[in-house]
Amino acid sequence: MKVYGITNCNTVKKALDWLKANHVAYEFHDFKKLGISPEKLQEWDSKAGYEKFLNKKGTTWKDLDEDVKNSIKTKEDALKLLQQKTSMIKRPVIEKDGFLFFGFDEEAYGQLIK
Repeated sequence: MKVYGITNCNTVKKALDWLKANHVAYEFHDFKKLGISPEKLQEWDSKAGYEKFLNKKGTTWKDLDEDVKNSIKTKEDALKLLQQKTSMIKRPVIEKDGFLFFGFDEEAYGQLIK
């Protein structure tokens, strides 16, 4: 299983704590240190749609200039911005055996270990 996020995010911390408490092995991909490839964003978009992982509730989005926000008219625009500003990706992102989930939800995570 692969977990994508940033280490100082409280939601990522909760998810990692849950995984550790439930003895679930994972590989962590830190957006801040490793970035994210355009190919990975395209893959997620094809599976879930970028709207599912573009976090418009976070401070990174809220702090964007209105002109930048208004310039997001296509998925290509959104994915390019997400690659530049990985803090706008809803976290954590969990990938396991075709399972793709954005955020933290104990019930959904429980499906991972069945």
